[in-house]
Order: sequence, then structure tokens, then C-alpha cells
Amino acid sequence: MTLTTTPFGMRATAAEVLDGVDLRGRRMIVTGGSSGLGAETVRALAGAGAQVTVATRNPESAKPLLDEFPETRAIALDLGDLDSVHAFCDGWSGPLDGIVANAGVMMLPTRQVNAQGWEMQLATNYLGHFGLVVGLHSALKDAEDPRVVVVSSGAQLRAGFDFDDPQFERHPYDPFVAYARSKTADVLLAVGISRRWAEDGIAANACAPGWIHTNLARHLDKATLQSLGAMDADGNLITPDYYKTPAQGAATAVLLAASPFLKGVTGRYFEDNQESEVVDGGAEVMAGVAQWSVDPAAADRLWDYALPVVR
Repeated sequence: MTLTTTPFGMRATAAEVLDGVDLRGRRMIVTGGSSGLGAETVRALAGAGAQVTVATRNPESAKPLLDEFPETRAIALDLGDLDSVHAFCDGWSGPLDGIVANAGVMMLPTRQVNAQGWEMQLATNYLGHFGLVVGLHSALKDAEDPRVVVVSSGAQLRAGFDFDDPQFERHPYDPFVAYARSKTADVLLAVGISRRWAEDGIAANACAPGWIHTNLARHLDKATLQSLGAMDADGNLITPDYYKTPAQGAATAVLLAASPFLKGVTGRYFEDNQESEVVDGGAEVMAGVAQWSVDPAAADRLWDYALPVVR
């Protein structure tokens, strides 16, 4: 399979990948859109003319974006709470041109579960977004060129999805493994959508934004940040050369959500604004998408596992 390429490098910003793109009349949802990568995603899409809904646990936090882009609105959504997901979907009306599934949590230090008993990283990063796209399937189907973008992570290279113990009920909880599994599940979500909804004209792709200083890293301890070269001995954040700005980190998701370069492309994984090669995952692998993350059998199995929970 020939990999999809674009003219944009890893330092391109979200605004740059949409330069000259007219999104007037298109309606988009960005989860976790009030800060960090989500806010930069909203700025780029709204700046190109899209009507963006910021889906966030605290709509008041999106006020600066709403002041900047009057056509933008904010609606409450807690992805860890399926009642909140259902309420959001029930409140939506009309066609929906795109969902950027951006919100997430990373490396919760202790095992937490949601009301359905799902480990909280998997519940927030995957299950809530799964419920959102399933609940809004008809709205997506009614749009002209609907797209779903699932923001994953290079962490998907570290662990396949564990169907035998997905909630860490039988084995000790590991914060990073839990995060990695949830990000593998995110890629499998995009694969599952592409397998089921391609005939509806709905495209779905996953991406890794790269390393960026955002609130997502708030649970990382000092030793971990120092090992990444992102904190000095005095506890001050520093920015290694391989880190991106939030505007650069949001570029790949925005590219997938709205660029004409990606029209008709579905079921793929992108990083640094280019489609990634499928590789064997492992501790030393630094780029690409793991075979287990795009395995169609795993995507089907995960879909069937989650569907009864969200309905």
C-alpha cells in the first residue's frame, strides 16, 4: 500500500495546513477543545470559517475562544461519563462534518474506574469517544465529506490491547501501560469506523501529535519529565529540540479533519503530517504505527466489546 504524503513537514502549524482552505458552512466538534492542542485545533478550524463546537467538561473555560470566534460554541461533555456522552449526542441536531476526538488523560497514578467499571484512561480516551461517534453516526452520515479524527499517541507502539484483562482486574495496574493500551484502542477505533462506515462516506483516521508541553502531562512526575529532557534539575520545564509548539502539535489532526489533501483517505495513522509505516511495536521503536494498532480483527473485536456498553 502506497503511503499518503502531504507537502507539510513536522514543524507546520495547524493554521498553515489550512492556508487557503474555506470551511464556511462546515460544522465540527473538537473534544477537549478549550486548552492545549484542542484549543489550537479550534483556532485553526474556526479561523478557516468552520462552525466549531468545543466539547469540554467546563464550557466556561472556552470563553476566550468564544470571544475570539463568535461562531464557536461550547457544550458540556465528560467523556468518562456515558450519561454525559448520551446527553451531548441527544442535544445535537443537523449534519456534522467532523469530529476531532482530541480530549484525553495520561498516566493516572492510581487505578480509577468510571460508572461502568472501565479503567479511567480507557474510558476517557477510547470509550467516551466511541460512544460519541456511534451516537452521532446519523449526523455524520448526513454531511457531504464527514471525517472523524482520533488523536492517539506514539505510546500505541508500546502495548497492544489486552482483551484478557482490559480493565486491570487481574493484573497490577501500570499507569503507562494503561495509557498505551488506550491509545492503541484509539487507533483501532479509527480502523473500526473505516471498516463499517466507509459506505456512508465517513472517513476516519488516527494521528500522533508528537511531544508538546500541555496539561495532558500533569500526572507525570519529575523523574519522568527529566528522563524525557523536558525538565531541569531544579524542576523547571524546558523544551527539547524534538518537542513541538501546541500549534505544530495540532497540525496533523487539523490536516486530517479538513485538508483537501486527505479527501477519501480512511483507516490510516499519521504523524508529522504524513502517513506512517506499519511496524512491529516494541520498547525501542520510535516511529510508525504498530501492527496491533491497525489489526482489522482486533478493531472488530474491540468494537463488539464496547458497543453494548455505550447503548
